[in-house]
Amino acid sequence: MTTAGVRLGGLPGVVSAEELDQTGQYLADLQHASGEIPWYPGGHSDPWNHVEVAMALTVLGRDDAARAAYDWLIAHQLGDGSWFNYYRDGAVEDARLDTNVCAYLATGLCHYLRATQDVDYVAAAWPALDAALTFVVAHQDADGPVRWSRDPAGRLEPDALLTGSSSIYLSLRCGLEVAARLGHARGAWSQAAGRLGHAVAHHPGAFAPKNEFAMDWYYPVLAGALVDGAALDRLDQGWERHVLAGRGVRCVSTSDWVTAAETAECALALDAVGRPALAAELLATTTRHRRADGAYLTGLVYPTGVTFPGDEVSSYTAAAVVLALDALSGQSAAAALFHPDTLVRPVDRPEAGCGRPAPQHP
Repeated sequence: MTTAGVRLGGLPGVVSAEELDQTGQYLADLQHASGEIPWYPGGHSDPWNHVEVAMALTVLGRDDAARAAYDWLIAHQLGDGSWFNYYRDGAVEDARLDTNVCAYLATGLCHYLRATQDVDYVAAAWPALDAALTFVVAHQDADGPVRWSRDPAGRLEPDALLTGSSSIYLSLRCGLEVAARLGHARGAWSQAAGRLGHAVAHHPGAFAPKNEFAMDWYYPVLAGALVDGAALDRLDQGWERHVLAGRGVRCVSTSDWVTAAETAECALALDAVGRPALAAELLATTTRHRRADGAYLTGLVYPTGVTFPGDEVSSYTAAAVVLALDALSGQSAAAALFHPDTLVRPVDRPEAGCGRPAPQHP
């Protein structure tokens, strides 16, 4: 894989330019010749985190590696537009179909298009994106939430998940941007996003209760479903519960297990709502997770500081740190992707009988 001329500078107190290059090399070396990117050497891959790493490779200037990652994903897409949940060396390890996992290609290709302006590549990948979001939208309930998966036997799970549906909302908005850039109209996606965004912002009870997970706390903000005062209020109200002072974000609020990926994503959410200084302070705690080879440990348990899972590093963790750093430094053309005002905001569409009227748009 070749490296393009783009080279991100560092961020004082977080990571240097040389350390970023080292992380980019670690991720590129981790990628299989097929383009698949596992969690760690010998590990499995999943389409969502595979895309997250491709996004990091893009802003690190490793465009060839990023395209190889997207090529691998497109080659493994099923006929209905979906992907299986886990792969190992190209073989299926878990045959569940997760709607959020299937949607994330749209976010990745939107990010790639912004960063590189490579319209030809994204146009060639458009059929895969189109099929993926069509598959996802077909799993939306009438009141907005998207069912989270089909099990290996093809049975639809009864629940929708707040984190997953929030991420799907972001992916739909990214898909709409790509569609517009390529000259495609996708009104059904816009309507689906309007219903989904309304549910995420106003009807948390429509989703399976998983309030102990940090992602359920910050993802409605990170995805842009909550903005302005509502976004700030949500982050403020959950701060003490989910953040271990001076250490980072607890993956689960019931233990002092800090994960660098959740910490970096929360920093992205803070930056998106106009708190870059606090975001940088939070992101700086991920330096404790960094290894000498540029990889990042998945999690640390305090007060002992032991690793959990034991000595595990994860490609998606390194990718999240890179994307957060890019957002804070504004160095790539895709740095503002997670800012709520840089993507189209679909018209809010309350479900029938909802007591919250749709806001008036100018």
